[in-house]
Amino acid sequence: MSTEEKSAAPRSLAEALRVRDDVSLAALLRSRPDLITPVPTDLTQLATRAGTRASVVRALERLDRFALQTAEALAVAPEPASYGELLALMGGDEEDPVVAAALPRAAALLREQALVWGADDRLRLVRTARELLAPSPQHPSPTGLGPTVREATAGMSPGRIQDILAAVGLPSTHDSVSAVSALGGLFADRRRMAALLAELPGESREVLDRLVWGPPYGQVTHDPAAHLRALLDRGLLLPTAPGTVVLPREVALHLRAGRAHRAPEPVPPPVEAAATHRPQVVDATAAGQALAALATVDELLKEWDEGGPTVLRAGGLSVRDLKRTAVALDVPEPVAAFWVELAYGAGLIASDGAAEERYAATPAYDEWRELPPAERWAHLAAVWLTATRTPGVVGGRDAKDRTLSALGPNLDRSAAPEVRHRVLALLAGLPEGASPIEESLLARLRWERPLRGPRREQREQREPGQARDDDLRGRVARWTLSEAELLGVTGRGALAAPGRALIGAPEVPRPAEAQESEPAGPGDKLPVHHHRMPPVTAPPTPAERAAATATAARLLAPLFPEPLDHVLLQADLTAVAPGPLERGLADVLGVLADVESKGGATVYRFTPGSVRRALDAGQSAADLHAFLARHSRTPVPQPLTYLIDDVARRHGRLRVGAASAYVRCDDDATLDEILADKRAANLGLRRLAPTVLAAQADPAALLEGLRAIGFAPAAESAAGDVLIARADSHRTPPRAAPEPVPDGPPAPDDTLLTAAIRAVRAGDLASTTPRKPVPGDGEGGGEAGAPGGTLPRTGAAETLATMQAAVLTGEALWIGYVNAEGAASQRVIAPIRVEGGFVTAYDHTADEVRTYPLHRVTGVAELADDAG
Repeated sequence: MSTEEKSAAPRSLAEALRVRDDVSLAALLRSRPDLITPVPTDLTQLATRAGTRASVVRALERLDRFALQTAEALAVAPEPASYGELLALMGGDEEDPVVAAALPRAAALLREQALVWGADDRLRLVRTARELLAPSPQHPSPTGLGPTVREATAGMSPGRIQDILAAVGLPSTHDSVSAVSALGGLFADRRRMAALLAELPGESREVLDRLVWGPPYGQVTHDPAAHLRALLDRGLLLPTAPGTVVLPREVALHLRAGRAHRAPEPVPPPVEAAATHRPQVVDATAAGQALAALATVDELLKEWDEGGPTVLRAGGLSVRDLKRTAVALDVPEPVAAFWVELAYGAGLIASDGAAEERYAATPAYDEWRELPPAERWAHLAAVWLTATRTPGVVGGRDAKDRTLSALGPNLDRSAAPEVRHRVLALLAGLPEGASPIEESLLARLRWERPLRGPRREQREQREPGQARDDDLRGRVARWTLSEAELLGVTGRGALAAPGRALIGAPEVPRPAEAQESEPAGPGDKLPVHHHRMPPVTAPPTPAERAAATATAARLLAPLFPEPLDHVLLQADLTAVAPGPLERGLADVLGVLADVESKGGATVYRFTPGSVRRALDAGQSAADLHAFLARHSRTPVPQPLTYLIDDVARRHGRLRVGAASAYVRCDDDATLDEILADKRAANLGLRRLAPTVLAAQADPAALLEGLRAIGFAPAAESAAGDVLIARADSHRTPPRAAPEPVPDGPPAPDDTLLTAAIRAVRAGDLASTTPRKPVPGDGEGGGEAGAPGGTLPRTGAAETLATMQAAVLTGEALWIGYVNAEGAASQRVIAPIRVEGGFVTAYDHTADEVRTYPLHRVTGVAELADDAG
């Protein structure tokens, strides 16, 4: 490299960033958004922030496996390393062609993310990343390599080093530095090392083979065996502590044929297809699941309409209430937790905030129910895709060994939205209608984010307080597959068309011959794009997410069957709904009858309790007869007519009010019957008059108690009117849905990136522009003309005179400025006009014309003559 090229090479990360264009800086800030929170003042501060431990750890965690292996190789390479040396470490002596083809992408990614800087002949890993990834006794390197000969012999006596030189046939030297250099040169020479190893006995070679791929440390006694002594005498094992030896890095690399990793993984593992189905079958199955999802959420909300379970003191749902909800929905408890969390995330349920807090439906639930079914589903699916609350962890333990409850705190896992989106994107990459082999999908995710997967030693290098869930991404991926099937995003394990639209994937054209093809068997393997990498794109804007949600609803709507306006009444007091019912019909029938079974057809059963529930809701017997006659395709069975008339005849004969509570009835014989019933003893009843009983229980408990022993009382007001309790009577005050907890700072949009880059370059220009010396530069004011010196300090008269002179000459000036909030900054301006106590100038740092009050200018200095 020539002298001019050496002088042009960046000497620091800040200088490397300074020569980047705006597109490259935008890519850096988009991939590492923590670097602009807040916006740095200049590129030097940006480089400093990019080298902090927290930021580097976050950046390393977002590398794929091969990029991370490349960084690990640089951490054990000489500093600086050439691209050829890096290629030798990654590809070995044989230079694996697949590794050689993939390495430029990995190196470019590390350079783009400011983890590596420098030209190809002087690559440098940022210091913090080297500290994290380089081998040490406390944190072995993932490469399995140990320290270099120089590092391992740092505390060794000069005489012992000379003895090793003699044992390997090298001439003695006058100092330890040259001796260590000679020994390292021998170990790095393939030919001479092969001859040295050929002299060793077989047992010595076996010891080296056990240590070669790590860990490189071993234990020896104070009197080692002959085969170990042969290794120690030749420096092939070096002592690091009493009883502990290490395999030097140069020796290990020779034994590995130059490779830093046993198994480089330059290409991502393919996501393999388990089976394929016709796309129409997948879409129809998903639509059926979507309908079932809407019905389940409706059933949950109706269950909690009049006030659901109480809120635990620490927040959330008790284990008992979750079990009751699971029984009511006829699903396992983990599935019940999913539906509860989904409704909560969509803002459909919340705490009512009363003295005795209970969960209940929100006003948003009524608005949601008014939407068409496809839009209701799309809203739920969009919430699920972006939610950080993770119902799969319900029942586990938090950091303080407390049980994690549904709707409770500490359920947010900020990586969940990214994993869900990535799982669906990988499904979208399969042929249409193909379901994945789960293990192949998990292997792909582990390759894309290895530091967030299992068995990575770097987990110990996390910052204090960071999550340490073992293989959280893998567990979230498994939950995503099952939840997507429950929700109808997938059908038979394959991504449906609405689910594809939900993540913004393009629609797949369907040729006629593909539509008529037979489904493949479970073992059929399908062609997939094995090595396609996900593009680096900006996160979708709210408008883009809304458009994707609308497209998903549009694609799903034709797949839903038309709602029915009729049922089939049967003589066994049941009604069969052969499909989804119109909402008004479903609401009334849900009050009038109990759901007995669900599926393709829903079976409702009429009971005295369900009929009484309809009467309590304000319906009369005539209303019920007319409703059934209007909506039944079969004649109303006589047993059902008799059931309604019989319950209506007795309904309201008893009246319950507040005394603490009382019962009144025109038929004193009925009151006699109640007093004689032993099951009413706990109500504390006593007769006040022939037609009135007083009770110690409150009105609600009295109503429930009388109904439990077979009567049908009605509640009444203080005026004696019958109180009608409607099913939708209880709503919480307006509540906002829980906001997702982001994984670090949110990704910046294009507007913010443009503004941030402009501000950083402006600050950098002001801090690096050479200036002429001003009075005081030589005494504590910094070196004259040096960039980044202290802000200039001049008096008001000198400032005004310099400004006026610059207007005449057209020269640019360097000024110190304090804004109205008291924040000091430095700027480079070209004054245009000075009048009325203000200077109007073209501000090079802001790239626009601005006006500044002169009294806020702390000082001014002329730029050096050679300032560009």
